[in-house]
Amino acid sequence: MRKNQEEINEIQNIEIELLLEALYRRYGYDFRDYSRAHVKRRILNRLASSQLKTISNLQGKMLYDKQYFESLIRDLSINVTEMFRDPAFYRLIRKEVIPVLKTYPFLKIWHAGCATGEEVYSFAIILKEEGLYNRTQIYATDFNRDVIETARRGIYSIENIKNYTAKYQKAGGKFSFSDYYLAKYDSAILNQSLKANIVFAEHNLVTDSVFAEVNMVVCRNVLIYFNRDLQNKVLKLFDDSLIKGGFLGLGTKETIMFSNIASKYTCINPKEKIFKKKIS
Repeated sequence: MRKNQEEINEIQNIEIELLLEALYRRYGYDFRDYSRAHVKRRILNRLASSQLKTISNLQGKMLYDKQYFESLIRDLSINVTEMFRDPAFYRLIRKEVIPVLKTYPFLKIWHAGCATGEEVYSFAIILKEEGLYNRTQIYATDFNRDVIETARRGIYSIENIKNYTAKYQKAGGKFSFSDYYLAKYDSAILNQSLKANIVFAEHNLVTDSVFAEVNMVVCRNVLIYFNRDLQNKVLKLFDDSLIKGGFLGLGTKETIMFSNIASKYTCINPKEKIFKKKIS
């Protein structure tokens, strides 16, 4: 039985390689350097819900059925997020990063892999409370157009508001979180003023080039899904986008240490993974 399972795993791994290659050639979405554990888990979940017998069957359906392809893309997307996730990160932004950003007459900030936008709006709230929002342009990007549309709408489940309120307070919020949304039925609609300086756009970290020259890049809990080569490629993209003295904010399980750009940065906080690009 064990041998059979090993054989199945081996066949599935081959099928996944072929599926990812087909996905790239047919639609231009490149998951070939994503973490195999992440990709395999998502594909097997889709397989189980599709009443298909093998990943090869899934590949055929994906190639010929555009709607099914879009479902698969949603499965492979990384959309786990919430407002003020890891409040200590935002407290540190207020303490260590905001004072430096205040020295610039105009700011550009890139939220890469923004998913459904909760963390983008979290950052917008901090900038507003620190008097910086009116002179900031925020670029919020993701390769998944569906989540970008969700982010652009800025409407979230009211069920999450209690959790978001607590995290906002832990993140050093200066006012009442209820000031930033309108409760309507089962939804929380974020204030239009928070959207004024945010540009939501499609951008693929794997296949696209530099998005803009910015003062800060925020990309949290995305790199953990990439293999080492792809991490280096994306980190170089961030480095090419950052001005000297700019900041890079990553997720708590991510780092630039041992990467190709490590020597060009100073670590502001090793726990919250905030880095500053050296001036020289």
